[in-house]
Amino acid sequence: MTSALAFAPPPTLGLLSSTAVATHLNRGIQAGDEAPPQAALRKTTVALPESARWRTEPLRELFDEAMRRFVNRRTAADGWLAPRLHATLRLSRAEAAQDELWNFIALLIAPDYVVWRHRGKKVAPASRFSGLHYTQAFARLWWAAELFRDGEDYRTVETACRVQEIFNSTMRLDVIDHRPTALTIVRIVQAMLDAKTPRPGDHVHALSSAINLAGSTLVFEALAPDPGPDPEGIEAWIAGAEIAPQVPWDRLPDGPDDGAVAESGIRTLLPLFEQLGKDANVRERKKPEDDESP
Repeated sequence: MTSALAFAPPPTLGLLSSTAVATHLNRGIQAGDEAPPQAALRKTTVALPESARWRTEPLRELFDEAMRRFVNRRTAADGWLAPRLHATLRLSRAEAAQDELWNFIALLIAPDYVVWRHRGKKVAPASRFSGLHYTQAFARLWWAAELFRDGEDYRTVETACRVQEIFNSTMRLDVIDHRPTALTIVRIVQAMLDAKTPRPGDHVHALSSAINLAGSTLVFEALAPDPGPDPEGIEAWIAGAEIAPQVPWDRLPDGPDDGAVAESGIRTLLPLFEQLGKDANVRERKKPEDDESP
């Protein structure tokens, strides 16, 4: 079931230090039995400027809708929420790299979502409230959308989020910043899902390890050159946040119009990655407690 938030979130986003989170986060909060101490946390918060871009209400509505829609399918919420979070919270990569922003969202906007999505048998891990970009509850979704989108097209993000090992393994790779590499991996994931490959996460973990060993970003860039996203497209998308309507819930939103990845690059990398996947040592791995997907 969805949980009712026990306090009114602040109207505007801010920055909350990881030290403050470590000071106040306890097992009661991680279990959802008590609310974070709002007054104490707000005293340590650095407020962001008044702007439509930093409003918290659209985020809170997204989290509530995700919990309503996926009440019995928590991991399935990732693929729905990731593109919509990304399209709602329009950030540069430098802004998204700030742990303090995600800490604020987790403790002062949606601690109930963190518990709902990531609680295992007892509590949600502390790293889901404040952690690395591939573990923190909201940073992992925003970065999945950023890394696996194809320009303004989020369909590839939905595919990536269907396999939890994308978060647990693939997003840790340095080479995932290379857009053709990211989308080639998504292409292989889609093929696994279409073929109903048993335990696709084990295959994704093995493939990610093999790709990491096979080369660096420079190697894959030489095979599949990519100019990267268009900075002007990103800037226009961020500026548009001031007048953008709420993202749609029943169809995918549009992402930044910053250029799609060349199909030729994906076609070049695909046979290499398929062979790496065939040669990889696929082992059955234990799922994290907060992943109830098959």
